[in-house]
Amino acid sequence: MAIRARVTRNQWRTLVPAALAALMAVLVQPTGAQAAPAAPAESKPVYSYDAAIRESVWVDTGIDGDSDGRTDRVAVDIVRPREPAQQGRRIPVIMDASPYYSCCGRGNESQKKTYDASGKPVQFPLFYDNYFVPRGYAAVLVDLAGTNRSDGCVDVGGRSDIQSAKAVVDWLNGRARGYSSRTGATPVTARWSTGAVGMIGKSYDGTVANGVAATGVKGLRTIVPIGAISSWYDYYFAEGAPLYDSGPDWLSDYVESPEARARCGAVQQRLVDGAPRSGDWTRLWSERDYVPDADKVRASVFAVHGMQDLNVRARHFGQWWEALAEEGVERKVWLSRTGHVDPFDFRRGVWVKTLHRWFDHYLLGYDNGIEDEPMADIERAPDRWSTDHVWPPGGIGATTLRPRTGEAPGVGTLGLKPARPGSAESFTDDPKLSETDWAAQTDTSTPGKVGFTTRPLSKPLRLSGSGKVTVTATPSTSSAHLSAVLVDLGPSTIRDYAAPGEGITTLPERTCWGSSDSGDSACFKETKAKTADVDHTVFSRGWADLGNYASEYTGRPLTPGGKYTITLDLHASDHVVPAGHRLALIVAGTDAGLIDPPASTPRLTLDLARTSAKLPLAGGVKAFVRATTGVPPRATAPEDGPLSGVRDPRAARIPSA
Repeated sequence: MAIRARVTRNQWRTLVPAALAALMAVLVQPTGAQAAPAAPAESKPVYSYDAAIRESVWVDTGIDGDSDGRTDRVAVDIVRPREPAQQGRRIPVIMDASPYYSCCGRGNESQKKTYDASGKPVQFPLFYDNYFVPRGYAAVLVDLAGTNRSDGCVDVGGRSDIQSAKAVVDWLNGRARGYSSRTGATPVTARWSTGAVGMIGKSYDGTVANGVAATGVKGLRTIVPIGAISSWYDYYFAEGAPLYDSGPDWLSDYVESPEARARCGAVQQRLVDGAPRSGDWTRLWSERDYVPDADKVRASVFAVHGMQDLNVRARHFGQWWEALAEEGVERKVWLSRTGHVDPFDFRRGVWVKTLHRWFDHYLLGYDNGIEDEPMADIERAPDRWSTDHVWPPGGIGATTLRPRTGEAPGVGTLGLKPARPGSAESFTDDPKLSETDWAAQTDTSTPGKVGFTTRPLSKPLRLSGSGKVTVTATPSTSSAHLSAVLVDLGPSTIRDYAAPGEGITTLPERTCWGSSDSGDSACFKETKAKTADVDHTVFSRGWADLGNYASEYTGRPLTPGGKYTITLDLHASDHVVPAGHRLALIVAGTDAGLIDPPASTPRLTLDLARTSAKLPLAGGVKAFVRATTGVPPRATAPEDGPLSGVRDPRAARIPSA
């Protein structure tokens, strides 16, 4: 009897594109070349970069963002090998859609696009064109609407931004119109394209990749978001608490071309009106939240994020990752100890090799096994990495730890045993103090925070994933902000994410990654880890406006003397607290340089019996007991089950370089 296998929707998402890509991989072989070799298969630099075709196309987005009576066209700069075009063979695309190509530049050296006297593109920022074009890919750089040579207006993650790139994916698949000029009528088609597209980019660019993937557009095979936003509300607010970033109207004005700035006043006003600094959720934020649409994602996802990124904070990665996992999306992740840094600048050689294999598999269909390799690479210390087959790894238990009073005011203990009813600790919000100030005085009674620590660990304790801290607090005023941070108390050598470079130092020496020509060099400045020796490390944090106690996205005035309970989401992390160190939970008010202070200066009293931290511990309660007592537990406390899923803090942060 024949047995018929059942294939799930997610398996079809993988199998069908892979089969088509495998066919295309044969078609893009250079003349006289053999078929793709047996594993490990790899595309080779067999095409001339010097002779590559460089061209610009303006793709119609189908929307009129600047209300000038004509649909907007976005500028698309393309470099592709000449030989496949001459031989009638089609090639896949690596795309980076960005607002930064003329205002600010891309990469560690802030490279901008350049053009010759006739307007033909000359320099393509970053190494993607230099490395991948000789290997049979096209590099496509898109100016988002309202930037550089494109029509329209910047709307900071909204419909115009996402449609700017989605329309290009459609054009590459024959579903949208392209033209040879910004205003002309001469059509241009992408007959040279297989339609297989991989989007990549850091920060704003990676955010656009997330947003386009969330539309479910056909042809987008993979995305590589680096330090990317998943919900723009969470870029500007944390559960109602305004973060130290200007509003989206400022960012729009910052990146727009002078021409767009002059015509896009109405769009900017809509950004102002739709993003009040009250922190309340509005329709504007719903349009810019990609997480609910994770079920539409067809592409595989290779995410990269700095766990000490205080610009695009790790919450963005964590909630996006959890949503993708629920939908069974094929995915991979690198988590570094840097701030807002591209992997080309913290793990260059391994990054280029891994990215090469990733694109070869998902865009050319090479059977190189990368999809079966460990899902996660985690940086444990500067330049020291470990891997996990899945992430978060198996055996993570959502373990509830509870604060208790200690011998000194504001200096307590952290463990499994609940505090006695009526136990309390108090602090007064001091907007001048930051998380690093609090951590440095964890064991000292200070008026601006309360801290709770475990005893020195007898065994390492790993926290992997996203945690939560629930606080019941009584404020003395009608407004209050809260911060909760996890601290590793003990000596370590870390990447100095607080320094310029956010964990890297740029060197004068250059190394080359691909081919160069007279206008576009493949050689980039080398980097090395910028390290610091510290006595404590803040490794996860979360913030909230206590006025959002009844709703995560809607605030209300507090009644002084009333009791309010709120849960703060801690940012995703993966950290091992070594044996001999202590784990600390600190609760305080304004985290200076990271959230704005409230309208008043409250004193807050915590009800410790109703305050707790639910943390993703490897091994759960048993591991915590072993690490804090040195002996296995006689009785196992019940676990709560699985969890779902400093640079100068006053420096301006934009989702940029």
